[in-house]
Amino acid sequence: MRNFILRRLLLLIPLMLGVSLLTFAAFRLIAGDAAIFKCGITGTPECIEAVRHDLGLDRPWYEQYGDWLGGIVQGDFGHSFYTTLPVTTELDRRLPITGELLIMTVMFSLLLGIPPGVLSAIRPGTVLDHVVRVTSVLWLSVPSYWLGILSIAFALSWLGWVPPQFGRGYVPFFDDPWVNLQQFLLPSIIMALGSAAWFMRLTRSSLLEVMQNEYIRTAWAKGLRERTVVMRHALRNALIPVTTVVGLQAGALIGGAVIIESVFNLNGLGKYALEAIMMRDLMVVQSIVLIFAAAHVLANLAVDVAYAWLDPRIRYA
Repeated sequence: MRNFILRRLLLLIPLMLGVSLLTFAAFRLIAGDAAIFKCGITGTPECIEAVRHDLGLDRPWYEQYGDWLGGIVQGDFGHSFYTTLPVTTELDRRLPITGELLIMTVMFSLLLGIPPGVLSAIRPGTVLDHVVRVTSVLWLSVPSYWLGILSIAFALSWLGWVPPQFGRGYVPFFDDPWVNLQQFLLPSIIMALGSAAWFMRLTRSSLLEVMQNEYIRTAWAKGLRERTVVMRHALRNALIPVTTVVGLQAGALIGGAVIIESVFNLNGLGKYALEAIMMRDLMVVQSIVLIFAAAHVLANLAVDVAYAWLDPRIRYA
């Protein structure tokens, strides 16, 4: 297992190089750059050329890419084209916000998805089963950004409550745990519904299949209680496909953070990336894409390690 993890971590290096190069190249294919946005629509060609020179955009692409990559190795992500502040300054401030949002989203996805899926599988054809299946389809059908806007409007109109981040900005958990939870509770639940629906449906179908196996019939024949049969013998094997989807959903959650943070005014990496894309702030976009790609790869590595814990028969060479 240790050798497998080391190999996967070493593969992270060429993968990040490829991601950074593709991101760098993709931005060069989009019409317009940061100089045009800084000078405005009335900017003269002289102004645009001067800004491009100040930002280093008039240099060959391989020099720009090489300088940025060399800085990454030293922990320097460059400077924003607009604020001129180091990108690491904004990353240090915004990364905890996105990290907390994603962690709470994963927790709610598992809590809202797996238990209802288990109950639906052990009581197939009942009213509870039909409710769970309809609920999962509903959660998959409703866009999270629309549901987020609707929840804010409902809280404001009917409860007279506005999420604290709209009035006072981000409050760290250790400064005021109650206000911090108020900031993240609603957006994390909204973002978790889509993933929870997938977990719910997959847990149900996987557990139904596992419950038909011979070793489960043997457990029933031995007179074991239903809770023991389900929790100890069936659920761990049924969760292997669910674990796979957890890794795949990591990318979807990272992408969803871009929209949800904008809707709920959370100044995390997602909102920062959206603002940088609109302003063609290349240094910021490259850095955030690199961080998101690394998070996605590490999430899938954690999933592969979880396989061996769920099923001791799985061994990595």
